[in-house]
Formats: sequence, C-alpha cells, structure tokens
Amino acid sequence: MSEKKLMDFVAEARKNVKEIAPADLAEKMEAGEDWLVVDVREPYEFEKMHAPNSILVPRGLLEGAADPNTPHRIDALVNAREKPVAVMCATGGRAAMSVQRLQEMGFTNVVNIAGGIKGWEGEDLPVESGAYAGKLP
Repeated sequence: MSEKKLMDFVAEARKNVKEIAPADLAEKMEAGEDWLVVDVREPYEFEKMHAPNSILVPRGLLEGAADPNTPHRIDALVNAREKPVAVMCATGGRAAMSVQRLQEMGFTNVVNIAGGIKGWEGEDLPVESGAYAGKLP
C-alpha cells in the first residue's frame, strides 16, 4: 500500500462532496434561506478574516462538536443535521474533508464553499475580523 499525502485526502474528499460558489451561497442567504456557515480554520485565521455570522469549529474539533453525545458538542452544529450547512476554510481543502466527515456523521445537506475564505473575499463578499465570541468545543 502506498503512503497517502494530504493532497490525496483532499482530492478524495473533493470527489465525494458538493461545492457551492461563494456568490451563490450569499445569494441564497440574502433570499432568506437558513444556512449555517461553519468555518473550520484555526482561531488565529478566523480572527484575521471571516464571513459574517459564521461559527468557528476548528477542523481538529469537528467530530466532537458535531456529535450530540459528547461534552464537546456545539448545539448550532448538532442541530443543523437537516438544514443546509456550508463549510469554509482558507481555500477549500480542509472544508472538503470536513464536509465528507459530516456526511458520514449523518448531515444530509452539507457543502464545501468553493475557494474558501479566499474565494469569498475574491468575490467581494462581506468579511469581518475579530476573535470568535462563541463557544468552542
């Protein structure tokens, strides 16, 4: 068996997940669709720039935050199993792996935000800065 590299995991995940363009997601949200935007970057990355109203769940804490049976659960995420969830990272790799994992955990409508926060900013969508004020797992 050959050794896998990070990009192998990302490529595999991208084959198994749906993506949404940042502008398409913003349009859906502006039209009133109730999306949960989950940022899976690290707190220092989130602090520099993030999408408004997104929640921070660092990639390494995702499974515990999404599992209703752990003390690390994040209710906003746990309760979003049946609603649209869009996952964001810097460029889309961590988010693709996160989407795949959330699908395995029973989330039925979860997508990767194409291009991550860089794609979001590149489409001139609003961004904010500052430390995350919500609960972390």
